[in-house]
Amino acid sequence: MAQHFELHPQDPQPRLLRQAAQILHRGGLAAIPTDSSYAFVCHLDDKDAATALRRLRGIDEKHHLTLLCRDLAELATYARVDNRQYRLLKSATPGAYTFILEATKEVPRRLSHPQRRTIGLRVPAHRVTQALLEELGQPLLATTLIPAGETEPLNEAEAIRSRYEKLIDAVLDAGACPMQPTTVVDLSGGEIALVRAGAGPLAPLGLG
Repeated sequence: MAQHFELHPQDPQPRLLRQAAQILHRGGLAAIPTDSSYAFVCHLDDKDAATALRRLRGIDEKHHLTLLCRDLAELATYARVDNRQYRLLKSATPGAYTFILEATKEVPRRLSHPQRRTIGLRVPAHRVTQALLEELGQPLLATTLIPAGETEPLNEAEAIRSRYEKLIDAVLDAGACPMQPTTVVDLSGGEIALVRAGAGPLAPLGLG
């Protein structure tokens, strides 16, 4: 049964964040709010949890999972970023963007794209997400909370809880999120390639 945490969206309660972080450290799956939509998340280093995350979303190993990072310094630990890419990332983070970049050795090989050795990374602009990442002290592995076989993300914590209460371990409820997934940009090929237009505006990327 999924544990329900009702969090203040601007000033989340540290005690509840600690409890949620403990669930994730133990290999649990959670639904959390972000600045784009709710997301399924798990501990970066837990192989079984990552497998369960993919199964829950109905996606295979070729679908990019995303690392939610606290800031650009943490992101640069898990992705190879040159000076030009760093300037672009700095102009657009934190925000509702996912950047596909070449993964470093800090990313377990099972999590990166099997052919391209790339990974999705983002720095979310949501108080609850950031506070949870701070409590954990490392990135979270994430995927947009879109039910398997559907195209739209779920937006209400109660709907998520009723649908997944026996399949995940925690729901962090901070109110409704936007219904729009992130803007996805592939930077791994040298040029900026727009993969998906979403919640993040295109102008900061020079694409608007």
